[in-house]
Amino acid sequence: MIMRKKKHGILSSFGFALKGCCTLLQSERNVKIHVLALLSVILLGIFFRISRIEWAIVALCSGSVLAAEAINTAIEEMVDLLHPARSEKAGRIKDVAAAAVLILAVASLLCGLLIFLPKVWLEFQ
Repeated sequence: MIMRKKKHGILSSFGFALKGCCTLLQSERNVKIHVLALLSVILLGIFFRISRIEWAIVALCSGSVLAAEAINTAIEEMVDLLHPARSEKAGRIKDVAAAAVLILAVASLLCGLLIFLPKVWLEFQ
């Protein structure tokens, strides 16, 4: 006998995703830092009147970093669930997942610098 998983409607799926976003924001310090950085970038973007393409880059970078944080958190939770005892291999898995977030955050920072440094430079000339 095959047990079928109950399918949820689209609104339920969005509700679960929203619940996950709230959980991330409440429980993950780094997500709070990334959200504060995003709010700062939004204010800078408004102040410097960045172009649509620059807004698209900001959105893609910010969304990628936040999504990576969510995936990293999910990986860490899963590793802790499956292997609650300290393990070198489990630690490496968590470190590599955290490295993915760091790589995206650094790449996003570089994109931000490429967008905003020329504007800051012109502002103070």
